Formats: sequence, structure tokens, C-alpha cells
Amino acid sequence: MNKGELIAAVAEKTQVAKKDVETVLNGFIDTVGETLQQGEGITLVGFGSFVVKEQAARIGRNPATGAELHIPAKKVPGFKAGKQLKDKLA
Repeated sequence: MNKGELIAAVAEKTQVAKKDVETVLNGFIDTVGETLQQGEGITLVGFGSFVVKEQAARIGRNPATGAELHIPAKKVPGFKAGKQLKDKLA
């Protein structure tokens, strides 16, 4: 499912205009990004948690030449599914 299909599905399920759903979804995405950028996490009970993970520096390898590359440490977004979401998939 892509973003447009998600907007259509939510609009149908909630009986809200697609344009309004799109505005709310874009606001949600922006807020999650800004919060993670500040180093904070977001927990939605029953759904899951958006977190910032630290990825350690490591040595990589160029597959074409075999030369070693230094890959610096960085922060990456992560998501951990909540129990209710996991139970829906079981």
C-alpha cells in the first residue's frame, strides 16, 4: 500500500474527505520526523514506538574493487511494533 492508497482507505473507513486525511497524515509524518530529529521517541500504545537508533561506525567494502571503506557512526529511525499490532499479524 502506498501513501495515496492509505489516504483513500482511511478516508473511506472514517467518512472524512481525502484532502483532510492527507493533511492529517502529512502533519503526522512531519511531527514524527521533527520529534526523531530532536532525539526523542514517540510511543503510540497498542501500535508501536518510533525511536532513534545509534548505528556504530564500521568498515565496509566496495564490491567492485574490494577496497575497505570507513562508514561513520550515524543515527537512524526505527520502529518497534506494539503487542496489539503484533497480535493482528499472528
